[in-house]
Amino acid sequence: MKKRLSVILGFVLVCGCLLAGCSNSQKNRSSSDTVGIGSAESSDAGVQKEDRDSPAEKNSAGRTENSLSQSETELLARFGYEREPFVLHLYENDTAAAIARHVGTSDWNLPIYHYDDYDNWEVMQYYDIPDSYEIPAAAEEITEEKAGTVYYSEPNRIILFYKDAKVPAEYTPVGYFDYTEDFLEAVEKNPVVEVWGNKIISISDSE
Repeated sequence: MKKRLSVILGFVLVCGCLLAGCSNSQKNRSSSDTVGIGSAESSDAGVQKEDRDSPAEKNSAGRTENSLSQSETELLARFGYEREPFVLHLYENDTAAAIARHVGTSDWNLPIYHYDDYDNWEVMQYYDIPDSYEIPAAAEEITEEKAGTVYYSEPNRIILFYKDAKVPAEYTPVGYFDYTEDFLEAVEKNPVVEVWGNKIISISDSE
């Protein structure tokens, strides 16, 4: 009887040990699984942060480059000798660049040979540039012009619309003046130079 009880007690102890071992194993697996999930989430969050930051950095750089590429070249124009200067904002094209380059080496004093005896003189003026200056052109069809807009017309002629107009033509855009009442008055009241018998527009480098 004692021998049988000893066998039963031994069997119970063995089962108890086995059950304890299984419980620890499950706890270890559960802990391992939890650590793995946390690592994966942390890794994904890092990737997502990099993905969010990278485009922002690229966009910031892009805006800086664009703002630099959009900087304007400016010239000064006077309607008459020693008159108030007005800023001529030049576009970024080969025609405007050539004009700025030539004016940078020598100021231009361009006579206005005709100022009240041609079609549309009430809204526009034109100034002839000496043939010695080579200026490239890329004419495009223009149907409507804003006051203050400046164009280039071959051969070697600057066109200024000092009032809004609808004059169909083929011109190369050069730049623009900020339209104000003072600007309009300066153009319309540009005095005739007695020695030459015509009006003058003086263009110089703003620097």
